[in-house]
Amino acid sequence: MIYPDWPAPENVQALTTTRKGGVSRGPWASLNLADHVGDDPLAVQENRRHLHQSQQLPAEPLWLKQVQGDDVAEVALYASQPGRDSRAVPQIEPPRADASIVRGSGQVSAVLTADCLPVLFCERSGRCAAAAHAGWRGLAAGVLERTVQVMGIDPAELLVWLGPAIGPQAFEVGDEVRSVFVARHTQSADAFTLYSPGHWLADLYHLARIRLAGVGVSAVYGGDRCTFTEDRDFYSYRRDGVTGRMATLIWLSS
Repeated sequence: MIYPDWPAPENVQALTTTRKGGVSRGPWASLNLADHVGDDPLAVQENRRHLHQSQQLPAEPLWLKQVQGDDVAEVALYASQPGRDSRAVPQIEPPRADASIVRGSGQVSAVLTADCLPVLFCERSGRCAAAAHAGWRGLAAGVLERTVQVMGIDPAELLVWLGPAIGPQAFEVGDEVRSVFVARHTQSADAFTLYSPGHWLADLYHLARIRLAGVGVSAVYGGDRCTFTEDRDFYSYRRDGVTGRMATLIWLSS
């Protein structure tokens, strides 16, 4: 597990899994936590059970149906009911969203990634937290800005951690991707390095910081790993195609 190095309050618990420590085999070896990538469903179930028990999660995470957009879900609306233990409430249909928010104990936000950028948010007072899935399409769609908006907290009171994603020396994109970002924020040009005519190396971490700064979030940490090159630790869709997914989770302890 990777635990964020950020000055979050003590009641904010967060982590990112690596690919190690599970039971999946083949291209999904070994701690694949995604049930939509062709892995044995029983292996995924066992991996999720192991994560739940080893990290003493207060509830089953809200596993989103991620669509590379900017929709944000409130975990409490899906994973708990008043007066009931949230662990006993089945999640029938996961919400189509790329971020989720927790506002109390007994709830767990989670996103799955294998090159896209997982982003964690928490309020300095520890009353609210969120997890967002930000590939380049989600970043361009404004998923980080939307998460800040839905949290409803003064951006100056937010802390953000950027989890493991494909690094700036490995993420090749075309002119069309660069133009999307530069059209919105001209300073985004600094996040692209020319690789060959019409092709650029993009820095997701830098792009995320620009988008966050645009809505007043300046306390941003992390952003120093590469899922593509660190093959022993991370799944990478761009490197391997058929592969598993890591999970990045956040919750509030009581």
